[in-house]
Amino acid sequence: MTSVNTAPSPTAPLPDSVTGRNLHRFANPGRFLRLSGRVLPYVATIGVALTALGMIWGLTLSPADWQQGDAVRIMYVHVPAAWLASSGYAMLAAASLASLVWRHPLADLAAAEIAPVGAAFTALCLATGSLWGKPMWGAWWVWDARMTSVLVLFFLYCGHIALVRAFDDPQRGYRAGAILALVGVVNLPIIKYSVNWWNTLHQPASITLTGAPSMAPAMLWPLLLCALGGMFGFAAIVTARTRAAVMERRIRALTLAQVRAEA
Repeated sequence: MTSVNTAPSPTAPLPDSVTGRNLHRFANPGRFLRLSGRVLPYVATIGVALTALGMIWGLTLSPADWQQGDAVRIMYVHVPAAWLASSGYAMLAAASLASLVWRHPLADLAAAEIAPVGAAFTALCLATGSLWGKPMWGAWWVWDARMTSVLVLFFLYCGHIALVRAFDDPQRGYRAGAILALVGVVNLPIIKYSVNWWNTLHQPASITLTGAPSMAPAMLWPLLLCALGGMFGFAAIVTARTRAAVMERRIRALTLAQVRAEA
């Protein structure tokens, strides 16, 4: 009798990868609700505290700019909103990837809740940018490369929101939204490097990973506090919305089961 070797090839991917196991540890809705319920109050409190401290410091205690005067204080809202608009879309793309590749049960719900929050921060970024641009450039809006690419980001968020809700079958909507989110990632480096690739009205980045900040510490620290507070606030809002979506799905499933049992 000839024996058959049924052992998997050393180069073949394992059916249950380490990444998949780690992701699906948090896929259970009950586990997610318990964990997020413990963490959410702390995340929200830290977000509110840091944002309030940064805004008070930036709007009342930090010095005015020698060229822009007090108009520079819009920076403490505009810049964190711009950072969160881009990082929020990166989160949306990551959730979409987890949905398409690992079929993570909570990824679709998270992506559907990230998009409206990201769109709100993007709209805030565009609005404050216009308010800042009027006294500095003499116009509310110009088709600057940075402003145009951020406007495209806003449309990508809106497109995701519309696609997710455009199908009778929710899974088809989640899949279409995930594909759009991954395609739209190409816009993120355009936003980041538009000031270097094209001649734009926006100044180059004042804070980089490769060099020292080009702004005074008295303006830098409140800006970083506002940005950090915004990150915690973004996470708190998305977590709260995702918790509500999970509970809504569970209530819908229980209601449907009750109706079927009574029929």
